[in-house]
Formats: sequence, C-alpha cells, structure tokens
Amino acid sequence: MVEIVTRADAAAQPRLPLSRERVLAAAVALADEGGVDALSMRKIAQALGVVPMALYKHVANKNELLDGMIDVVVGEIAPPEANTGWKTAIRRRVLSARRMLLRHSWASGVIESRMKARVTPTPVVMEYLDSMIGIFRAGGFSIDLVHHAMHVMGSRLLGFSQELFEDSSGREPDPDAMPPEEMAARYPHITELAMAVTHDNESVVGSGCDDQFEFEFALDLTLDGLERLRDAT
Repeated sequence: MVEIVTRADAAAQPRLPLSRERVLAAAVALADEGGVDALSMRKIAQALGVVPMALYKHVANKNELLDGMIDVVVGEIAPPEANTGWKTAIRRRVLSARRMLLRHSWASGVIESRMKARVTPTPVVMEYLDSMIGIFRAGGFSIDLVHHAMHVMGSRLLGFSQELFEDSSGREPDPDAMPPEEMAARYPHITELAMAVTHDNESVVGSGCDDQFEFEFALDLTLDGLERLRDAT
C-alpha cells in the first residue's frame, strides 16, 4: 500500500531526493492498488510529498511514465539460469514473467497497448526479448525457427496470452438464450466439456477455466512442438 506523505511527516524527517526510480516505484505501487486508469501525476506527487510539476523533471508525460513502469516490472522477471537446458530456461522465465503479472494485474494491458503503439519496445523489454532469443539460439535453433518461435510464443513470453473468450460470469442472463436442456440436446459435446472442466472463480477466460493450468498447458505444448521442429531440422 502506498503511504501518503503529509506535511507534518515531511517536516519530521529528511526528504529523500526525488529521482526517476522513486517516481516509477510510486506509480507502480499506486497502479497495483487502484489500477492504471486511476493513475495521475497528482496522485503520484501526493504519495511522494512533492508538487506535480516536480515529476516532469523525471518523466516527460504519461506515455513515458507507462513505459518506465513497464521497465520496472519487466525488471522483476528472473534472469536466465546457468547450466540449464533451453526448454527449462524458457519455461522458468516465462512462468517468472507470469508471476510478475499476477503481482501487477494492470501490466499486461499496458504492455500490450504500449507495444502496439510503438515501433520499438523500451530497452528493458528489448533486452529481455533478446535474451530469450539467445536461449533459443544456444539451444540449437536455426534463426528461421527462432523467428517462428517468437511469433508463436507471442505475449506468452511476457507471461500472458490473448484469450478467445471473455468472462461472462458477471453479465445479466440473456433472455433469448437457449434453455439448458435444449443446449445439451443440440450441442452435447460443448455441454459435456462445460460440465467437466475445472472451475476457477478468478479466471480471466471464464468460470470454466483454470488460468494457471491452461497457461502452462499451452506453454508446454508450444515448447514440445518447437523441440520437435528443432530436432527435425
């Protein structure tokens, strides 16, 4: 939780010099609490006990702030481990990225939107992606296969995936929806699957999916397929 600095507190203790690192850390903490949409320079300044104009010496605008915040959280992803096979190394780093995104639930949306808005990601993101390419190359992948691997891994490299279905658990029932009995008779396989799957109330892909299991299942399936392609070439 971000601690708001009052004037009395500021007078009672020496003030730390303002820096880009402190501004970004405060912004990340505020986004963790209330989401990135509620983030403002005024709130960051209040949390740091400074006037809003002081922040612009360290971040020029909202876009630079968001890019800096992404650099902070991507920096939390565990570095590659030495003496580890490529598949284990990729898997561990991707799951480390996922743990980071679970700590910062706002980050996946910002990463996706900022990467769409820029031709080139920030240096921190570039360094992370470059290191992942290096792991594939050291694992014996041709540059052509690495190119395809990076495409198929997509956002999963950064710990999330674009899902096909949206969560409908909070929606009002559709008055025109087919009755369950008719649904079961017309679409028996869909009904069977819906009744059998593991339920996870916090799932972002729907009440019938276990996010973590589905993420790791797709990740392992992708890595196994890439390994077969590497061996075939």
